[in-house]
Amino acid sequence: MKYLSDILEGLAFTELQGSADTEITGVVFDSRKVVPGSLFVAVKGTIVDGHDYIDQAIKQGAVAIICEDLPAHTAAEADFFMVANSAAALGIVASNFYDNPSGNMKLVGVTGTNGKTTIATLLYQLFRELGYKCGLLSTVENQVNGKIHPSTHTTPDPVELNKLMAEMVDAGCDYCFMEVSSHAIAQYRIEGLQFAGGIFTNLTHDHLDYHKTFAEYLKAKKRFFDTLPKNAFALTNADDKNGSVMLQNTIAHKKTYGLKNMADYKAKILENQFVGLLLQIDGEDVWFKMVGKFNAYNLMAVYAAAMLLEQDKSKVLAALSGLRGAEGRFEYTIAPNKVIGIVDYAHSPDAVQNILSTIHDIRKGNEKVITVIGCGGDRDKTKRPIMAHVACEWSDKVILTSDNPRSEDPAQIIRDMEQGIDPAFKRSTISIVDRKEAIKTACHMARPGDIILIAGKGHEKYQDINGVKTHFDDMEELIDQFKEMN
Repeated sequence: MKYLSDILEGLAFTELQGSADTEITGVVFDSRKVVPGSLFVAVKGTIVDGHDYIDQAIKQGAVAIICEDLPAHTAAEADFFMVANSAAALGIVASNFYDNPSGNMKLVGVTGTNGKTTIATLLYQLFRELGYKCGLLSTVENQVNGKIHPSTHTTPDPVELNKLMAEMVDAGCDYCFMEVSSHAIAQYRIEGLQFAGGIFTNLTHDHLDYHKTFAEYLKAKKRFFDTLPKNAFALTNADDKNGSVMLQNTIAHKKTYGLKNMADYKAKILENQFVGLLLQIDGEDVWFKMVGKFNAYNLMAVYAAAMLLEQDKSKVLAALSGLRGAEGRFEYTIAPNKVIGIVDYAHSPDAVQNILSTIHDIRKGNEKVITVIGCGGDRDKTKRPIMAHVACEWSDKVILTSDNPRSEDPAQIIRDMEQGIDPAFKRSTISIVDRKEAIKTACHMARPGDIILIAGKGHEKYQDINGVKTHFDDMEELIDQFKEMN
C-alpha cells in the first residue's frame, strides 16, 4: 500500500481536484484491471483513449485519476490530477509505486533497428558468467536471474516494466539489460527510468507504419540518448552514419565502437566461418562462436559496454568467447546430406542483407543459397518490395511466403513483395502462401552443401493469422524436413 503523495512525486500538474493523502493499491491504465483503491491513468493511445473509460474505472473502485482532459462531470468518489502528458506521467507513477527499481541497480538500454536482442542477451549472459545477478528485458523473453517470464512486446508497458524490475531488485540483481524499442520511446514507456548507459546499434528502414517518416523514427531513437543522465554512458556505432547524431545533445559520457572508422573500441575481423569468428580486439586475437560481420558489431558493443561498466578485460573476453547469443538469430542446423539450414529473425531490408551477405562471405564454393522469406501483416508495407528485392539480389532461389499475416490477406502481402522483383529474378522466385509448404519446398530444392535461409520469424513459436496464434516454429519445421533428407 502506498500513499498517493509519494506516487505523484516528480509530476507537474495543470490542475488539481482533490487530495493526495489517499492510499493506493495499484497503478493501472486499463480500466478492466481496476480494483478498489487503484490509481487510474487515462492514456491517449493510438486506438483507444483512456479518457473514455474514466467513469468505468471509478465504478470499479478507482480512487484517483490522472488525465490530460477533465471530464465534463467529475465523480466525487475520486481525486483528479491533470497533466500535460498522461503517457509520460504513467511511467513516473509506475516507477514511484514500485520504489524506483531502476535506480537500485545498473540499467543499460539497447536501441537501434538490428542487434538489440542479441546485444541485450549477450550482456545478460556475460554478466551472469562474471558472477553477477542480472535481469533481461527482450523480444525473446524476460528473465529475472534465470527465472523466465514470457515476452509479448520488445519493451513492456510502464507498469509491467517496473513490476519486473522490482522483482529483479528483490532478487538481488546488480544489472538489468533491456531492449528499448522506438515505439517504447515514442510512447513514453521508459519515462521515469534511471539508465546507467545506452547503446545504439544502427538505424535502417523499419517501423514506418508507425513513425511515418525515417526522420521521426530517428528522432524517437535520439530522444533516448538526449535524456540520459550525466553519470551514464552513451555508446554508439561509429560505422553507422546515425551514430554521431545520437550523441549530438546528450550529456552522458560519449563513447564509440566499430570495425572501420575511428572508434574508442575497435575490432578487426581475422576469420569469418560458419563455426565462428576470429576477431582482433585491442591487440588480442579472440575466437567467438558467433558468425558474421553483423555479430562482430554486436560483440564489440557488448565488449565496450562491459569496459564502460568497469569489468576486467581478460575475464570479459574469456567469457564472451563461449557465448552463443539469442535464440533464432543465425541459428543453424545441418541435414544428413550436408544441406545447411539457417533460421534468423531478420525482418527488415538491412537485416536480410546482413544475413545473406554473411552467408555469401563464408560459403566455400558454388553452393546455392535458397531463401524463404515473408513480411508481417499490419506492419510497414513500404519495406515489402525492398525485402523481396534484397532477397533476390543475394540468393540463387527465393520463395516468398507468409510470415505473420495478422488481419491482412497473406496473398496480397506476397503480391506487395513481388513488386520489388526485377524481371531478371522472376524465374528464380516462386510464391507459396503456406509457410510450412514453402520450407518443405526449399528443402526439396536443396542439393548437398546448399544453404537454406528461413528469414523473418526467428525465435517465434507461432503464426498469427486473423488474430489466432497457432503453433509454428521455423527451426522445428526445418529439422523435421531434414530428417527425411538423405
